[in-house]
Amino acid sequence: MHTVLIDDDYISIFLTTRILQRENFTDTITSFQLPQEALDYLQNALPNQVPDVVFLDLNMPIMNGWDFLDALRPLEAQLAGRCSIYILTSSLAPSDKLKAEEYSLVASVINKPLDGPKLQAIRTQVLESRS
Repeated sequence: MHTVLIDDDYISIFLTTRILQRENFTDTITSFQLPQEALDYLQNALPNQVPDVVFLDLNMPIMNGWDFLDALRPLEAQLAGRCSIYILTSSLAPSDKLKAEEYSLVASVINKPLDGPKLQAIRTQVLESRS
């Protein structure tokens, strides 16, 4: 499994990477502190480079998570069924969950921090959606 992390906070990327490794969640982790770089990566990804899972932070400067999702809309058909986005946020706002439903690639909104049970549920969801 290939996972992409998008978060402007280096410490969050570091901690999330450690959890993913500890839980043997993924084979490959690609991380981006700038959403635009992640968008460029996805736009230019070869079919075997498309991640299975993207963990996306919402609150980032310049391009926030919602802006990233809007910019990703032209790629929805190409990524559908192959890439699931999980919004990883510290926000408890119910409006975030409602807004996330507007994006077909968003599988769920998850409160930080990630942990073993959350990752197990995501793994199960991703594997079931691919079979």
